[in-house]
Formats: sequence, C-alpha cells, structure tokens
Amino acid sequence: MTINCKGQLIDLATPKVMGILNVTPNSFFDGGKYKPGPSGEAEMLARVEKMLNDGATFIDIGGYSSKPNAEFVTEAEELDRIVPVVKSILKYHPEAVLSIDTFRSGVAAACIENGAAIINDIAAGNLDDKMLGVVAKYNVPYIMMHMRGTPQTMQTLTDYDDIVKEILFYFSERVHEARSFGINDLIIDPGFGFAKTLDQNYEVLQKLELFQMLELPLLVGFSRKSMVYKPLNTSSKEALNGTTVLNTIALTKGAKILRVHDVKEAAEAVTLFNKINL
Repeated sequence: MTINCKGQLIDLATPKVMGILNVTPNSFFDGGKYKPGPSGEAEMLARVEKMLNDGATFIDIGGYSSKPNAEFVTEAEELDRIVPVVKSILKYHPEAVLSIDTFRSGVAAACIENGAAIINDIAAGNLDDKMLGVVAKYNVPYIMMHMRGTPQTMQTLTDYDDIVKEILFYFSERVHEARSFGINDLIIDPGFGFAKTLDQNYEVLQKLELFQMLELPLLVGFSRKSMVYKPLNTSSKEALNGTTVLNTIALTKGAKILRVHDVKEAAEAVTLFNKINL
C-alpha cells in the first residue's frame, strides 16, 4: 500500500501523520496564526520545522477554511495565500512532502507546479469538474473526502437512511470516476464533521473498519473538532487528549493517515500502536 509523491514511494502499511498548516484568518482552531507573506514567514517555517521534527510525513496546507458556514474566498485570494507558502516551505525544507487542501483545480495545478505532491479535496471533485483532470495530468496522489453540499451548506444536509452505507456508495462512485481518468493513488477520508451530526460522526467511527472493503488507504481527521470537545463539555483548546483517544481508536480500525494539529502526540500514538501490530 504505497503512494508515489514526486518519485518518493511512501508505504502506508505503517500509519503516517499529516500535520495541518492553515494559512487562513478564520480556521476554527488556528485561524490567523500562520500568515502568508514576509511578516509571518518565520513563524510559519518554525511551525513546519517542528511538525517535521515531531514525525509528520506530510504537511497539509489550506488557504480556504472549510469549517461549517465558512466565509467564501475567491480563487485569486486562495492562490495568494497558499502558493507563496508552498514556495517558502520547499525553499527551506525541500524534503517536505506537501499536501494541498483545496477543492479548486486551478489552485491544485498552481501548487503542484510549484512543488506540492498531494491534493486533498474535501469535495472529491464534486465542486470543480476539472479537478480530476488536473490530478490525472500531474499524476499525484488524491485524497477524496466525503461531504455533501459546500462548507456553507453542509450542516443542513445531514439526512441519511444509512450513513455508512451511503458514504461507501459515494466513494465507490467517486473512485470509479477517478479511475476513469487514470488516477492511480487514491486515499479516502470519511469527512468527520462534514455534513454529519455529532451522533453520525460516532456511528461512522464505530463502523470505520467497514471502509477497508474499498481496499484504499484511509485518512481520518478528528483533530480538535467539535465531535471531540462537545461530549467532554470543553473547547477546541482543551481537545488534545480526546483527539488522541479517537486517533488511537481509528488506528485499531484501519486508519493509515492521521491528519492533526498536534503531530508529536499523534506520532506517539502511531509508535505505540505499531508495538502491538508489527
């Protein structure tokens, strides 16, 4: 179970950690902390270096917050936020494997041309009909997430008869479409927090091992989300321990990539998981 990232084969038989770098003013946990441009470059690079040193295999860069009811961002603004960051990181950390969190094909293409290695699409190509063509053209791994609607509308679209069955059907259709474009390296993300209620998130987690029937690497992203802190009556700032618990549960159910804000703790969870599974 390997993916090809710019000629580097990464084996996902052993779970990996993906560190989150948001270069947005409004992300739910770290919005505004890492700013594009000269004024924020040093802090941003320090953050990247720490994540790499703490055990991140991938750095996932986002320029458009996908939190519920997120403000609309133009493609030009997203490009202005994200492309300089890609260039800066690879200038100082040329070994970094960069993933780009975008649903826009133009942003994906620009970032790949500047050295990014993976596209992470919350819409699995449903919000931009050119996305699959771009991923196929550049032959990069593609993370396909489950979501209904858009970040602005998704929390009104939570009516399912059988949520896990419907997500599996969604992926079977999206994978078939991606394969028709000749895309080889696919990763699936059930989309915790996207078009799902709190209870639905936990139902998906409870049955997460069923996604192994798709025979594709599975990425999960719980990091500091409301599904972690609401049952604990805390906040995103106090949700690290809960995040680690859910990450560990997901590892036991077949997750291969943990997408997190806190790399060190996730890497430790992977290390201990591997002690009893390798």
